[in-house]
Amino acid sequence: MSDASHPRSVLVVDDQAPFRLAARAVLRRLDGFEFAGEARSGPEAIDLVAALHPALILMDIHMPLMSGIEATRRIVAEHPDVAVILCSTHDPKDLPADAAASGAIAYVSKEHLSAATIRELWEARQSGAFVSR
Repeated sequence: MSDASHPRSVLVVDDQAPFRLAARAVLRRLDGFEFAGEARSGPEAIDLVAALHPALILMDIHMPLMSGIEATRRIVAEHPDVAVILCSTHDPKDLPADAAASGAIAYVSKEHLSAATIRELWEARQSGAFVSR
């Protein structure tokens, strides 16, 4: 069954425009997923999730106003069907302690964000394990 007939929507959340642009470029190479929108902060992301109902969120950890970890916690509590992949420049071993407990399915270093990585993390989302790349 092809994903192309019903692409999954993706919300990109990051306070830095260059990363939002890079994430959009990655999504263009990812069959079965489509860019739905972007937010520059946790509060904006929370509002957009309610309006857009994305299947997946690429969420920066460090943002002004509210961390991506706190935004993820709130989004997943309200919308448990939404998958969140946390993104940052941290080495996976240096992640904040509460990242794995936020409700996110995974963490990926921004430098390793690719269509293949997103697909792999999406397909592993039901395992219940928090994956770091």
